[in-house]
Amino acid sequence: MNNHELVTSNLALVGHIVRETMGRVPSHVSRDDLTSAGMLALVQAAQSFQEERGVPFARYAATRIRGAVLDELRGLDWASRSVRRRARELEATRATLTSTLGRAPSTAELASAAGLREDEVAANQGDVARSQVFSLDGAGDFTLADQLVSRSPRPDESLLGREEMEYLVDAVAELPERLRHVVEQYFLAERPMAEIAETLGVTESRVSQMRAEALVLLREALRRLLSPELTDQAAEKKAGCAARRREAYVAAVAARHAAVARPAVAVPPRRRARRVGLKKSSSDSSSGAGTDR
Repeated sequence: MNNHELVTSNLALVGHIVRETMGRVPSHVSRDDLTSAGMLALVQAAQSFQEERGVPFARYAATRIRGAVLDELRGLDWASRSVRRRARELEATRATLTSTLGRAPSTAELASAAGLREDEVAANQGDVARSQVFSLDGAGDFTLADQLVSRSPRPDESLLGREEMEYLVDAVAELPERLRHVVEQYFLAERPMAEIAETLGVTESRVSQMRAEALVLLREALRRLLSPELTDQAAEKKAGCAARRREAYVAAVAARHAAVARPAVAVPPRRRARRVGLKKSSSDSSSGAGTDR
């Protein structure tokens, strides 16, 4: 039997050994990598096989294939062989102490029984822990790749951010003229409060109050329109001039948003409590719900 026939007739042997090995290794180990190593070992075994020695080829090839698969696993392991050997020795010592003491041994007891220092035991545990590798696609219902920090927003986050920005633009446009001027000049043009006060003919303190009033209205509109499930319906029904003005303002923002032609988009069904809100300033208070026209 030539080398080609030896290889083709024993291909199933590689699959059997790889399948047997995969049952004892972590999920991140690639079956394809082990199979490639096993196939290469099978070919090399066929080339070096000497029939006159009286050893069946299947037995000889199995030994070579298992050795190649183990070498491949050692190459994938981030921990050295000495670290793994010490870890096995410590695990055996731990099992013996647990059986003797009736409880898990402390690090000091384990180090004493193993003839090591406590820092050496801790260092070995750290080396083993750092060598653990997890599959990005083997985490169950979700993938670890989904949990990695990314500087780029996900498509749903981009969609929600665009919707928030559209509502914010409409909310600013519906502010009373003087409040809108303060918001645009202070936040967008980044003009100092003193210049805004001079333009409007008021004091800086009054500009600060107007800014606080504008922020209250903006937050109210965004909360009501973006997160209606968080709205306290009972509180919204309270009578009062300020409450009626807020209701009218929110309705005007909603009407403007509905009137502006925008591409139809489907918003993913997720909570909107995380949506971007306007940061409260130190001078802002809930009492500043009035408008300055």
